[in-house]
Amino acid sequence: MGSSEDSTQQPLLQPQHSNPKSEETSSELEDTLSDTSLSFFQRLGKATWIESKLLFHLAAPAVMVYMINYLMSMSTQIFSGHLGNLELAAASLGNTGIQVFAYGLMLGMGSAVETLCGQAFGAHKYDMLGIYLQRSAVLLTITGILVTIIYIFSKPILLLLGEAPDIASAAAIFVYGLIPQIFAYAINFPIQKFLQAQSIVAPSAYISTATLIVHLVLSWLVVYKFGLGLLGASLILSLSWWIIVIAQFVYIVKSDRCKYTWQGFSIQAFSGLPGFFKLSAASAVMLCLETWYFQILVLIAGLLENPELALDSLSVCMTISGYVFMISVGFNAAASVRVGNELGAGHPKSAAFSVVVVNVFSLIISVVAAIIIMAFRHVISYIFTEGETVAEAVSDLCPLLAFTLILNGIQPVLSGVAVGCGWQAFVAYVNIGCYYVVGIPLGVLFGFYFDFGAKGIWSGMIGGTTMQTLILIWVTFRTDWKKEVEEARKRLDVWEDKKEPVLK
Repeated sequence: MGSSEDSTQQPLLQPQHSNPKSEETSSELEDTLSDTSLSFFQRLGKATWIESKLLFHLAAPAVMVYMINYLMSMSTQIFSGHLGNLELAAASLGNTGIQVFAYGLMLGMGSAVETLCGQAFGAHKYDMLGIYLQRSAVLLTITGILVTIIYIFSKPILLLLGEAPDIASAAAIFVYGLIPQIFAYAINFPIQKFLQAQSIVAPSAYISTATLIVHLVLSWLVVYKFGLGLLGASLILSLSWWIIVIAQFVYIVKSDRCKYTWQGFSIQAFSGLPGFFKLSAASAVMLCLETWYFQILVLIAGLLENPELALDSLSVCMTISGYVFMISVGFNAAASVRVGNELGAGHPKSAAFSVVVVNVFSLIISVVAAIIIMAFRHVISYIFTEGETVAEAVSDLCPLLAFTLILNGIQPVLSGVAVGCGWQAFVAYVNIGCYYVVGIPLGVLFGFYFDFGAKGIWSGMIGGTTMQTLILIWVTFRTDWKKEVEEARKRLDVWEDKKEPVLK
Protein backbone atom coordinates (compact mmCIF):
# COMPACT_ATOMS: atom_id res chain seq x y z
CA MET A 1 0.00 0.00 0.00
CA GLY A 2 2.94 2.31 -0.63
CA SER A 3 2.30 5.70 -2.16
CA SER A 4 4.18 5.18 -5.45
CA GLU A 5 2.35 1.95 -6.19
CA ASP A 6 -1.03 3.46 -5.39
CA SER A 7 -0.34 6.47 -7.57
CA THR A 8 0.11 4.30 -10.62
CA GLN A 9 -2.99 2.28 -9.87
CA GLN A 10 -5.13 5.29 -8.90
CA PRO A 11 -4.68 8.18 -11.32
CA LEU A 12 -7.41 10.08 -9.50
CA LEU A 13 -4.94 11.62 -7.08
CA GLN A 14 -3.35 14.07 -9.48
CA PRO A 15 -6.41 16.13 -10.46
CA GLN A 16 -7.28 16.90 -6.84
CA HIS A 17 -5.57 20.23 -6.51
CA SER A 18 -4.94 20.19 -2.76
CA ASN A 19 -3.60 16.67 -2.48
CA PRO A 20 -0.52 15.93 -4.66
CA LYS A 21 1.70 18.22 -2.63
CA SER A 22 0.55 16.85 0.74
CA GLU A 23 0.91 13.25 -0.53
CA GLU A 24 4.41 14.00 -1.81
CA THR A 25 5.35 15.75 1.45
CA SER A 26 3.92 12.87 3.47
CA SER A 27 6.13 10.39 1.56
CA GLU A 28 9.07 12.73 2.04
CA LEU A 29 8.44 12.69 5.79
CA GLU A 30 8.51 8.87 5.92
CA ASP A 31 11.68 8.82 3.78
CA THR A 32 13.35 11.40 6.03
CA LEU A 33 12.53 9.49 9.22
CA SER A 34 13.91 6.29 7.62
CA ASP A 35 17.09 7.90 6.24
CA THR A 36 19.95 6.44 8.29
CA SER A 37 22.53 8.47 6.34
CA LEU A 38 21.42 11.52 8.32
CA SER A 39 22.27 12.03 11.97
CA PHE A 40 19.46 11.88 14.55
CA PHE A 41 19.32 15.67 14.91
CA GLN A 42 19.38 16.21 11.15
CA ARG A 43 16.46 13.81 10.74
CA LEU A 44 14.64 15.46 13.63
CA GLY A 45 15.09 18.98 12.27
CA LYS A 46 14.09 18.14 8.71
CA ALA A 47 11.15 15.96 9.79
CA THR A 48 9.87 18.63 12.19
CA TRP A 49 9.87 21.21 9.40
CA ILE A 50 8.00 18.88 7.01
CA GLU A 51 5.44 17.86 9.63
CA SER A 52 4.93 21.46 10.79
CA LYS A 53 4.00 22.52 7.27
CA LEU A 54 1.58 19.62 6.90
CA LEU A 55 0.12 20.17 10.35
CA PHE A 56 -0.45 23.91 10.14
CA HIS A 57 -1.94 23.57 6.68
CA LEU A 58 -4.61 21.54 8.47
CA ALA A 59 -4.61 22.90 12.02
CA ALA A 60 -4.70 26.65 11.39
CA PRO A 61 -7.96 26.70 9.40
CA ALA A 62 -9.44 23.90 11.57
CA VAL A 63 -8.75 25.91 14.73
CA MET A 64 -10.36 28.93 13.06
CA VAL A 65 -13.46 26.92 12.15
CA TYR A 66 -13.97 25.52 15.64
CA MET A 67 -13.21 28.83 17.39
CA ILE A 68 -15.57 30.79 15.15
CA ASN A 69 -18.34 28.22 15.52
CA TYR A 70 -17.87 28.30 19.29
CA LEU A 71 -17.80 32.09 19.20
CA MET A 72 -21.32 32.02 17.76
CA SER A 73 -22.56 30.15 20.85
CA MET A 74 -20.39 32.29 23.11
CA SER A 75 -21.72 35.53 21.60
CA THR A 76 -25.29 34.29 22.05
CA GLN A 77 -24.50 33.72 25.72
CA ILE A 78 -22.98 37.21 25.97
CA PHE A 79 -26.05 38.82 24.38
CA SER A 80 -28.25 36.89 26.82
CA GLY A 81 -26.03 37.76 29.80
CA HIS A 82 -26.39 41.47 29.23
CA LEU A 83 -30.15 41.10 29.61
CA GLY A 84 -29.56 40.14 33.26
CA ASN A 85 -28.02 37.57 35.61
CA LEU A 86 -31.06 35.28 35.38
CA GLU A 87 -30.80 35.27 31.58
CA LEU A 88 -27.06 34.52 31.78
CA ALA A 89 -27.71 31.59 34.13
CA ALA A 90 -30.54 30.34 31.89
CA ALA A 91 -28.50 30.61 28.68
CA SER A 92 -25.49 28.90 30.29
CA LEU A 93 -27.68 26.10 31.67
CA GLY A 94 -29.44 25.71 28.31
CA ASN A 95 -26.20 25.91 26.35
CA THR A 96 -23.92 23.92 28.61
CA GLY A 97 -26.51 21.77 30.34
CA ILE A 98 -28.69 20.73 27.38
CA GLN A 99 -27.23 21.86 24.06
CA VAL A 100 -23.80 20.33 24.76
CA PHE A 101 -25.60 16.98 25.04
CA ALA A 102 -26.60 17.16 21.37
CA TYR A 103 -23.26 18.67 20.33
CA GLY A 104 -21.26 15.87 21.97
CA LEU A 105 -23.54 13.14 20.63
CA MET A 106 -23.54 14.44 17.04
CA LEU A 107 -19.84 15.32 16.93
CA GLY A 108 -19.00 11.95 18.47
CA MET A 109 -21.05 9.99 15.95
CA GLY A 110 -19.53 12.11 13.18
CA SER A 111 -16.08 10.91 14.27
CA ALA A 112 -16.82 7.59 12.57
CA VAL A 113 -16.54 9.50 9.30
CA GLU A 114 -13.23 10.93 10.50
CA THR A 115 -11.72 7.47 11.06
CA LEU A 116 -12.98 5.88 7.84
CA CYS A 117 -12.58 8.87 5.51
CA GLY A 118 -9.09 9.67 6.82
CA GLN A 119 -7.83 6.13 6.28
CA ALA A 120 -9.70 5.69 2.96
CA PHE A 121 -8.23 8.91 1.61
CA GLY A 122 -4.72 7.88 2.64
CA ALA A 123 -5.30 4.55 0.83
CA HIS A 124 -6.65 6.36 -2.29
CA LYS A 125 -10.13 4.79 -2.03
CA TYR A 126 -11.79 8.10 -2.91
CA ASP A 127 -15.20 6.86 -4.02
CA MET A 128 -16.01 5.64 -0.49
CA LEU A 129 -15.73 9.07 1.14
CA GLY A 130 -19.04 10.34 -0.23
CA ILE A 131 -20.78 7.12 0.84
CA TYR A 132 -19.44 7.44 4.38
CA LEU A 133 -20.65 11.06 4.50
CA GLN A 134 -24.18 10.10 3.47
CA ARG A 135 -24.41 7.11 5.81
CA SER A 136 -23.36 9.27 8.72
CA ALA A 137 -25.84 12.03 7.83
CA VAL A 138 -28.69 9.49 7.70
CA LEU A 139 -27.80 8.04 11.10
CA LEU A 140 -27.30 11.45 12.72
CA THR A 141 -30.64 12.74 11.41
CA ILE A 142 -32.44 9.75 12.93
CA THR A 143 -30.58 10.39 16.18
CA GLY A 144 -31.59 14.06 16.00
CA ILE A 145 -35.27 13.11 16.06
CA LEU A 146 -34.72 11.28 19.36
CA VAL A 147 -32.67 14.17 20.82
CA THR A 148 -35.52 16.58 19.98
CA ILE A 149 -37.67 14.82 22.58
CA ILE A 150 -35.11 15.73 25.27
CA TYR A 151 -35.19 19.37 24.13
CA ILE A 152 -39.00 19.48 24.23
CA PHE A 153 -39.05 18.18 27.80
CA SER A 154 -36.03 20.19 28.96
CA LYS A 155 -37.94 22.08 31.68
CA PRO A 156 -39.26 19.02 33.56
CA ILE A 157 -35.86 17.35 33.11
CA LEU A 158 -34.06 20.32 34.67
CA LEU A 159 -36.61 20.48 37.50
CA LEU A 160 -36.19 16.75 38.07
CA LEU A 161 -32.45 17.32 38.36
CA GLY A 162 -33.12 19.87 41.11
CA GLU A 163 -32.50 23.12 39.22
CA ALA A 164 -34.19 26.32 40.46
CA PRO A 165 -37.68 26.73 38.88
CA ASP A 166 -37.10 30.26 37.53
CA ILE A 167 -33.76 29.29 35.93
CA ALA A 168 -35.22 26.03 34.53
CA SER A 169 -38.17 27.89 32.94
CA ALA A 170 -35.95 30.50 31.30
CA ALA A 171 -33.45 27.82 30.15
CA ALA A 172 -36.27 25.80 28.54
CA ILE A 173 -37.33 28.82 26.46
CA PHE A 174 -33.73 29.18 25.25
CA VAL A 175 -33.52 25.47 24.44
CA TYR A 176 -36.72 25.47 22.34
CA GLY A 177 -35.03 27.82 19.90
CA LEU A 178 -32.11 25.40 19.54
CA ILE A 179 -34.21 22.51 18.15
CA PRO A 180 -33.42 23.39 14.47
CA GLN A 181 -29.73 23.42 15.43
CA ILE A 182 -29.89 19.68 16.22
CA PHE A 183 -30.49 18.81 12.57
CA ALA A 184 -27.87 21.31 11.41
CA TYR A 185 -25.40 19.37 13.56
CA ALA A 186 -26.58 16.11 11.94
CA ILE A 187 -25.48 17.33 8.52
CA ASN A 188 -22.60 19.63 9.48
CA PHE A 189 -20.36 17.20 11.34
CA PRO A 190 -20.25 14.52 8.60
CA ILE A 191 -19.58 17.26 6.03
CA GLN A 192 -16.84 18.73 8.23
CA LYS A 193 -15.08 15.39 8.72
CA PHE A 194 -15.46 14.56 5.00
CA LEU A 195 -13.66 17.78 4.05
CA GLN A 196 -11.01 17.52 6.78
CA ALA A 197 -10.06 14.00 5.68
CA GLN A 198 -9.07 15.51 2.30
CA SER A 199 -7.16 18.39 3.95
CA ILE A 200 -9.83 20.79 2.68
CA VAL A 201 -10.28 23.09 5.67
CA ALA A 202 -9.83 26.69 4.49
CA PRO A 203 -13.25 26.95 2.73
CA SER A 204 -15.01 26.02 5.99
CA ALA A 205 -13.02 28.74 7.76
CA TYR A 206 -14.14 31.37 5.23
CA ILE A 207 -17.76 30.22 5.46
CA SER A 208 -17.71 30.28 9.28
CA THR A 209 -16.15 33.76 9.35
CA ALA A 210 -18.78 35.21 7.05
CA THR A 211 -21.56 33.48 9.01
CA LEU A 212 -20.25 34.86 12.32
CA ILE A 213 -20.62 38.43 11.03
CA VAL A 214 -24.19 37.72 9.94
CA HIS A 215 -24.88 36.03 13.28
CA LEU A 216 -23.67 38.99 15.36
CA VAL A 217 -25.74 41.49 13.40
CA LEU A 218 -28.91 39.39 13.48
CA SER A 219 -28.48 38.57 17.20
CA TRP A 220 -28.13 42.26 18.09
CA LEU A 221 -31.24 43.14 16.10
CA VAL A 222 -33.40 40.29 17.41
CA VAL A 223 -32.37 40.49 21.08
CA TYR A 224 -32.12 44.24 21.61
CA LYS A 225 -34.12 45.92 18.84
CA PHE A 226 -36.97 43.43 18.38
CA GLY A 227 -37.00 42.42 22.06
CA LEU A 228 -37.30 38.67 21.46
CA GLY A 229 -34.92 37.87 24.34
CA LEU A 230 -33.69 34.33 24.99
CA LEU A 231 -35.88 32.65 22.36
CA GLY A 232 -34.79 35.08 19.65
CA ALA A 233 -31.10 34.63 20.58
CA SER A 234 -31.27 30.83 20.30
CA LEU A 235 -33.31 30.89 17.07
CA ILE A 236 -30.66 33.06 15.42
CA LEU A 237 -27.98 30.62 16.60
CA SER A 238 -29.88 27.77 14.91
CA LEU A 239 -30.24 29.81 11.71
CA SER A 240 -26.52 30.56 11.64
CA TRP A 241 -25.65 26.86 11.85
CA TRP A 242 -27.94 26.12 8.92
CA ILE A 243 -26.24 28.84 6.85
CA ILE A 244 -22.90 27.07 7.48
CA VAL A 245 -24.35 23.68 6.50
CA ILE A 246 -25.89 24.90 3.24
CA ALA A 247 -22.78 26.85 2.22
CA GLN A 248 -20.47 23.87 2.86
CA PHE A 249 -22.69 21.49 0.92
CA VAL A 250 -22.81 23.89 -2.05
CA TYR A 251 -19.00 23.98 -1.94
CA ILE A 252 -18.78 20.16 -2.03
CA VAL A 253 -21.14 19.91 -4.99
CA LYS A 254 -19.53 22.72 -7.00
CA SER A 255 -15.82 22.33 -6.19
CA ASP A 256 -13.44 20.38 -8.42
CA ARG A 257 -11.51 19.37 -5.31
CA CYS A 258 -14.39 17.06 -4.30
CA LYS A 259 -15.39 15.72 -7.71
CA TYR A 260 -13.80 12.30 -7.09
CA THR A 261 -14.92 11.96 -3.46
CA TRP A 262 -18.47 13.28 -3.95
CA GLN A 263 -20.27 11.62 -6.84
CA GLY A 264 -23.84 12.52 -5.89
CA PHE A 265 -26.45 10.89 -3.69
CA SER A 266 -26.35 7.11 -3.63
CA ILE A 267 -28.66 4.33 -2.45
CA GLN A 268 -25.53 2.81 -0.88
CA ALA A 269 -25.95 5.36 1.90
CA PHE A 270 -28.75 3.17 3.28
CA SER A 271 -26.77 -0.08 3.08
CA GLY A 272 -24.57 -1.34 5.88
CA LEU A 273 -26.20 1.03 8.38
CA PRO A 274 -26.17 -1.42 11.34
CA GLY A 275 -22.41 -1.90 11.04
CA PHE A 276 -21.83 1.80 10.51
CA PHE A 277 -23.99 2.49 13.57
CA LYS A 278 -21.69 0.33 15.72
CA LEU A 279 -18.67 2.39 14.73
CA SER A 280 -20.63 5.66 15.12
CA ALA A 281 -21.91 4.57 18.54
CA ALA A 282 -18.37 3.79 19.75
CA SER A 283 -17.24 7.22 18.54
CA ALA A 284 -20.25 8.90 20.16
CA VAL A 285 -19.75 7.21 23.51
CA MET A 286 -16.08 8.21 23.53
CA LEU A 287 -16.74 11.90 22.90
CA CYS A 288 -20.04 12.13 24.78
CA LEU A 289 -18.44 10.84 27.96
CA GLU A 290 -16.01 13.76 27.68
CA THR A 291 -18.49 16.52 26.83
CA TRP A 292 -21.10 15.29 29.32
CA TYR A 293 -18.45 15.27 32.01
CA PHE A 294 -18.25 19.05 32.04
CA GLN A 295 -21.97 19.34 31.37
CA ILE A 296 -22.54 17.47 34.64
CA LEU A 297 -20.24 19.98 36.36
CA VAL A 298 -22.68 22.77 35.47
CA LEU A 299 -25.74 20.72 36.46
CA ILE A 300 -24.21 19.84 39.85
CA ALA A 301 -23.31 23.51 40.42
CA GLY A 302 -27.02 24.32 40.06
CA LEU A 303 -27.61 22.31 43.24
CA LEU A 304 -25.27 24.44 45.39
CA GLU A 305 -26.52 26.84 48.07
CA ASN A 306 -26.35 29.92 45.81
CA PRO A 307 -27.10 28.39 42.39
CA GLU A 308 -27.33 31.62 40.38
CA LEU A 309 -23.87 32.83 41.46
CA ALA A 310 -22.37 29.35 41.06
CA LEU A 311 -23.85 28.97 37.56
CA ASP A 312 -22.82 32.48 36.50
CA SER A 313 -19.20 32.15 37.65
CA LEU A 314 -18.82 28.60 36.35
CA SER A 315 -20.47 29.45 33.04
CA VAL A 316 -18.03 32.33 32.49
CA CYS A 317 -15.05 30.06 33.25
CA MET A 318 -16.41 27.13 31.26
CA THR A 319 -17.19 29.39 28.29
CA ILE A 320 -13.62 30.73 28.31
CA SER A 321 -12.30 27.19 28.76
CA GLY A 322 -14.48 26.00 25.90
CA TYR A 323 -13.25 28.77 23.63
CA VAL A 324 -9.57 27.98 24.26
CA PHE A 325 -10.51 24.28 24.05
CA MET A 326 -11.49 24.91 20.42
CA ILE A 327 -7.79 25.45 19.66
CA SER A 328 -7.10 21.94 20.94
CA VAL A 329 -10.13 20.60 19.06
CA GLY A 330 -8.62 22.07 15.88
CA PHE A 331 -5.38 20.25 16.65
CA ASN A 332 -7.49 17.19 17.49
CA ALA A 333 -8.95 17.27 13.98
CA ALA A 334 -5.50 17.79 12.46
CA ALA A 335 -4.04 14.93 14.50
CA SER A 336 -6.88 12.62 13.49
CA VAL A 337 -6.48 13.44 9.79
CA ARG A 338 -2.68 13.23 9.85
CA VAL A 339 -2.60 9.91 11.72
CA GLY A 340 -5.48 8.45 9.66
CA ASN A 341 -3.90 9.51 6.36
CA GLU A 342 -0.46 8.18 7.31
CA LEU A 343 -1.84 4.84 8.51
CA GLY A 344 -3.90 4.49 5.34
CA ALA A 345 -0.84 5.31 3.24
CA GLY A 346 1.28 2.73 5.12
CA HIS A 347 3.61 5.22 6.86
CA PRO A 348 4.05 4.07 10.50
CA LYS A 349 6.99 6.34 11.35
CA SER A 350 5.20 9.41 9.99
CA ALA A 351 2.09 8.59 12.03
CA ALA A 352 4.12 8.28 15.24
CA PHE A 353 6.06 11.48 14.55
CA SER A 354 2.86 13.41 13.82
CA VAL A 355 1.53 12.48 17.26
CA VAL A 356 4.57 14.01 18.99
CA VAL A 357 4.65 17.22 16.96
CA VAL A 358 0.94 18.03 17.24
CA ASN A 359 0.98 17.48 21.01
CA VAL A 360 3.96 19.78 21.50
CA PHE A 361 2.41 22.62 19.49
CA SER A 362 -0.98 22.29 21.20
CA LEU A 363 0.57 22.22 24.68
CA ILE A 364 2.67 25.36 24.06
CA ILE A 365 -0.39 27.32 22.90
CA SER A 366 -2.43 26.14 25.90
CA VAL A 367 0.26 27.18 28.39
CA VAL A 368 0.37 30.67 26.84
CA ALA A 369 -3.44 30.89 27.08
CA ALA A 370 -3.33 29.86 30.77
CA ILE A 371 -0.79 32.60 31.52
CA ILE A 372 -2.99 35.21 29.81
CA ILE A 373 -6.06 34.05 31.78
CA MET A 374 -4.22 34.42 35.08
CA ALA A 375 -3.01 37.89 34.11
CA PHE A 376 -6.58 39.11 33.46
CA ARG A 377 -8.37 37.02 36.11
CA HIS A 378 -9.89 40.04 37.91
CA VAL A 379 -11.54 41.63 34.87
CA ILE A 380 -12.30 38.81 32.46
CA SER A 381 -15.89 38.24 33.66
CA TYR A 382 -16.97 41.77 32.61
CA ILE A 383 -17.07 40.54 29.02
CA PHE A 384 -20.15 38.53 30.02
CA THR A 385 -21.83 40.47 32.82
CA GLU A 386 -21.40 43.67 34.87
CA GLY A 387 -21.81 42.05 38.31
CA GLU A 388 -18.91 42.58 40.77
CA THR A 389 -19.91 39.52 42.81
CA VAL A 390 -19.61 37.33 39.72
CA ALA A 391 -16.24 38.95 38.92
CA GLU A 392 -14.88 37.98 42.35
CA ALA A 393 -16.17 34.42 42.01
CA VAL A 394 -14.62 34.07 38.55
CA SER A 395 -11.28 35.42 39.79
CA ASP A 396 -11.34 32.80 42.54
CA LEU A 397 -11.90 30.01 39.99
CA CYS A 398 -9.22 31.17 37.52
CA PRO A 399 -6.34 29.03 38.91
CA LEU A 400 -8.48 25.94 38.26
CA LEU A 401 -9.35 27.31 34.84
CA ALA A 402 -5.66 27.81 34.00
CA PHE A 403 -4.80 24.24 35.02
CA THR A 404 -7.73 22.92 32.97
CA LEU A 405 -6.46 24.81 29.91
CA ILE A 406 -3.05 23.15 30.22
CA LEU A 407 -4.63 19.70 30.52
CA ASN A 408 -6.79 20.48 27.50
CA GLY A 409 -3.63 21.15 25.52
CA ILE A 410 -2.85 17.43 25.60
CA GLN A 411 -6.00 15.39 26.21
CA PRO A 412 -8.10 16.37 23.15
CA VAL A 413 -5.14 15.86 20.81
CA LEU A 414 -4.59 12.35 22.16
CA SER A 415 -8.30 11.71 21.60
CA GLY A 416 -7.77 12.83 18.00
CA VAL A 417 -4.98 10.29 17.67
CA ALA A 418 -7.39 7.65 19.03
CA VAL A 419 -9.96 8.58 16.38
CA GLY A 420 -7.34 8.43 13.63
CA CYS A 421 -6.40 4.91 14.77
CA GLY A 422 -9.96 3.74 15.43
CA TRP A 423 -9.51 3.23 19.19
CA GLN A 424 -12.87 4.79 20.11
CA ALA A 425 -14.20 1.79 22.03
CA PHE A 426 -11.06 1.53 24.21
CA VAL A 427 -11.06 5.26 25.02
CA ALA A 428 -14.75 5.03 25.95
CA TYR A 429 -13.87 2.52 28.68
CA VAL A 430 -11.05 4.74 29.92
CA ASN A 431 -13.41 7.73 30.04
CA ILE A 432 -16.01 5.82 32.07
CA GLY A 433 -13.45 4.86 34.69
CA CYS A 434 -11.63 8.18 34.97
CA TYR A 435 -14.57 10.55 34.63
CA TYR A 436 -17.51 8.78 36.21
CA VAL A 437 -15.88 6.44 38.74
CA VAL A 438 -13.22 8.92 39.90
CA GLY A 439 -13.87 12.50 38.76
CA ILE A 440 -17.56 13.10 39.49
CA PRO A 441 -17.62 11.35 42.91
CA LEU A 442 -14.53 13.35 43.93
CA GLY A 443 -16.18 16.57 42.74
CA VAL A 444 -19.36 15.87 44.72
CA LEU A 445 -17.28 14.96 47.79
CA PHE A 446 -15.20 18.16 47.66
CA GLY A 447 -18.11 20.40 46.63
CA PHE A 448 -20.75 19.27 49.13
CA TYR A 449 -19.23 17.16 51.92
CA PHE A 450 -16.16 19.37 52.41
CA ASP A 451 -18.19 22.44 51.45
CA PHE A 452 -15.71 23.80 48.89
CA GLY A 453 -18.57 24.74 46.54
CA ALA A 454 -17.88 25.25 42.83
CA LYS A 455 -14.11 25.04 43.41
CA GLY A 456 -14.50 21.64 45.04
CA ILE A 457 -16.66 20.26 42.22
CA TRP A 458 -14.19 21.46 39.60
CA SER A 459 -11.13 20.23 41.54
CA GLY A 460 -12.49 16.71 41.80
CA MET A 461 -13.34 16.58 38.13
CA ILE A 462 -9.86 17.84 37.18
CA GLY A 463 -8.55 14.76 39.00
CA GLY A 464 -10.49 12.52 36.62
CA THR A 465 -9.23 14.41 33.56
CA THR A 466 -5.63 14.15 34.78
CA MET A 467 -5.93 10.39 35.21
CA GLN A 468 -7.45 9.97 31.73
CA THR A 469 -4.70 12.08 30.15
CA LEU A 470 -1.93 10.05 31.79
CA ILE A 471 -3.49 6.78 30.58
CA LEU A 472 -3.77 8.07 26.99
CA ILE A 473 -0.14 9.27 27.08
CA TRP A 474 1.00 5.82 28.25
CA VAL A 475 -1.06 3.92 25.66
CA THR A 476 0.05 6.21 22.81
CA PHE A 477 3.70 5.91 23.89
CA ARG A 478 3.48 2.10 23.78
CA THR A 479 1.68 1.89 20.42
CA ASP A 480 3.10 -0.39 17.71
CA TRP A 481 2.55 1.82 14.66
CA LYS A 482 3.41 -0.92 12.15
CA LYS A 483 0.59 -2.97 13.64
CA GLU A 484 -1.74 0.05 13.38
CA VAL A 485 -0.97 0.27 9.64
CA GLU A 486 -2.09 -3.35 9.26
CA GLU A 487 -5.24 -2.68 11.31
CA ALA A 488 -6.10 0.30 9.09
CA ARG A 489 -5.67 -1.83 5.96
CA LYS A 490 -7.94 -4.57 7.39
CA ARG A 491 -10.58 -2.04 8.44
CA LEU A 492 -10.74 -0.47 4.99
CA ASP A 493 -10.93 -3.88 3.29
CA VAL A 494 -13.81 -4.88 5.58
CA TRP A 495 -15.76 -1.69 4.83
CA GLU A 496 -15.14 -1.85 1.10
CA ASP A 497 -16.63 -5.37 1.15
CA LYS A 498 -19.63 -3.91 3.07
CA LYS A 499 -19.07 -6.19 6.02
CA GLU A 500 -19.52 -5.08 9.57
CA PRO A 501 -16.52 -3.30 11.08
CA VAL A 502 -14.31 -4.74 13.74
CA LEU A 503 -12.86 -2.19 16.16
CA LYS A 504 -10.42 -2.85 18.95
